Amino acid sequence: MARDSSATKARLLDAALTEFAEYGIAGARVDRIAETAGANKRLIYVYFGNKEQLFDLVLQQAMEQGAESVPFDASDLPGYAGAIFDHLADRPALMRLVAWKQLERPGTSAAGAEAYRGKTAAVAAEQEAGRVDAGTDPADMLTLVLSLAQSWFAAPGGPATDADGTAWHGGRRERYRAAVVAAVARIVAPAGPGSRI
Repeated sequence: MARDSSATKARLLDAALTEFAEYGIAGARVDRIAETAGANKRLIYVYFGNKEQLFDLVLQQAMEQGAESVPFDASDLPGYAGAIFDHLADRPALMRLVAWKQLERPGTSAAGAEAYRGKTAAVAAEQEAGRVDAGTDPADMLTLVLSLAQSWFAAPGGPATDADGTAWHGGRRERYRAAVVAAVARIVAPAGPGSRI
């Protein structure tokens, strides 16, 4: 029984991720989530509470998976940006989910704010050690790194797609990733003697 319950919950969460990424919180329908998951709609309320609570759980799990898949490394911000790029390219629904969250429920959770403070402190330590440019506030530096890593996924046309909606082809993913890594490398490089920065 527990195994069946776990499998049903997992199907519902997968279906909810797809639904929320496509329609946002307001546009998502629990009946579509249940139908996609092959489950009774009532189980959504039993397992997860209301639609907003389900969205929060889906987003939290996506963020936790991202943090596990792409550990933060302040000593290699270009590599970190490239890893974020890869993570997003493999999960096109994730940026849409985050965009809906920003539109419909702006702000951050206490856990999210704490994680950001920890990353900012790590960037500050790299700046103090002279390994990252100290001319930019550490929180601003982190924001720039994250924004560059996500830039192609927030562009018109949708994440990881060409203008016609098809997946990137012809080496575009590799070129875009290389551009992200190179851009981050330039902005984090410490300014030295003779630097044009």
